[in-house]
Amino acid sequence: MNKLISEKYKEWEQECNQRFQQLKQNEEELNRIFIDIYGLQDELTPEVADKDVTVRKADLQREIKSLISYAVGCMFGRYSLDVEGLVYAGGKWDSSKYIRFIPDDDNCIPITDEEYFKDDIVGRLVEFVKVVYGEKTLEENLSFIANALGNKGNTSREVIRNYFLNDFIKDHIKTYQKRPIYWLFDSGKKNGFKALCYMHRWNADTIGNMRVEYLHRMQRVYEKEIKRMQDIIDNSKDNKEILNATKRREKLQKQLKETKDYDTLVAHLALSRIDIDLDDGVKVNYEKVQTAPDGKKMQILAKI
Repeated sequence: MNKLISEKYKEWEQECNQRFQQLKQNEEELNRIFIDIYGLQDELTPEVADKDVTVRKADLQREIKSLISYAVGCMFGRYSLDVEGLVYAGGKWDSSKYIRFIPDDDNCIPITDEEYFKDDIVGRLVEFVKVVYGEKTLEENLSFIANALGNKGNTSREVIRNYFLNDFIKDHIKTYQKRPIYWLFDSGKKNGFKALCYMHRWNADTIGNMRVEYLHRMQRVYEKEIKRMQDIIDNSKDNKEILNATKRREKLQKQLKETKDYDTLVAHLALSRIDIDLDDGVKVNYEKVQTAPDGKKMQILAKI
């Protein structure tokens, strides 16, 4: 089993176009019937503009973003490759429904601007594509996804990483009309720390787990990388290498500071062990988990 996403897209595009043309013909035929019944030949025409047809044609970038959104759903267990439809949206978790692709076990997937962890969101997407479409076609499929997204990057993985880093949450918030189900922990403009979680798997320990297992882990990575850059600066004889290491050290220092500032916000909320009630809806819960016991607002999630 080795399939190409490009071929699947062509099949979908053809199906959408056939459906579009059939509906357009049906609407124009209905128009002709009503024009004849009411004698409106001199006032109306039966033709229907493409923009007025009530189904959409296929759009490559939109379909690829939908595929990525579905993959994220599988990462969190909302969907499964083994069960049709919505699989988990609260209630009792049933691990037997996930066989081919296992969801994240602690409801927190980091998004980093470089590949620091094999199990970050890019690594998980690569795994998803490999499982669904096969290992032999993996690189070709990743290139197809990257080309459709059109983000910056020198490799397909870099392009996909930049999409998750900069655009995924914007698209998700727009699709869900400012009521996202995937929530983004976001430390700020330096991209010091970002991680996704799934609202329907939130519990009182979600923030605390994110802080200890991911935020603090990210800080240790930055500290180690800053030290490594400093070693290059101190010992290298190559001016270009020293310049690059200096620039990266400065960037990492800014990211580390941002994560520490973020940590002070997160700490208050983590200690509060804030749980949510899904019946209250996204808006209420989104504010609730960012409000300290004293009523102070702590912006730890991306703005919606």
